[in-house]
Amino acid sequence: MAARSVRSSVSYHAGQAAEQQVASNYKQRGYSILNRRWRGAGGEIDLIARDAHGIVFVEVKKSTSFDAAAARINRRQMDRICASAAQFLETEPNGQLTNVRFDAALVDASGAVQIIENAFGLA
Repeated sequence: MAARSVRSSVSYHAGQAAEQQVASNYKQRGYSILNRRWRGAGGEIDLIARDAHGIVFVEVKKSTSFDAAAARINRRQMDRICASAAQFLETEPNGQLTNVRFDAALVDASGAVQIIENAFGLA
């Protein structure tokens, strides 16, 4: 049991570090970060960012490689994120008419970040 809690703690902190790297990447590209780990009825959204074009909902995945990280995103997870995003949009002035995008942010073992814009449209 102790080994499991150590693994969980390491995974949690690695995930937080990956989310911080991705948030920094978006900030450097001119986005403002609206929320981190926003929880809606459908589940958690790792990162919510905004630029002049609209809101970006970001799923962050860290693994040994970009391919391994991308493989960890499945349809069920995308559906939950979309449901939570719809709930988040209820707080926006334009509601469901807000321009949105769903990105996947992949972080490899070296800490490099790869952003796949409109990733959910590719699945």
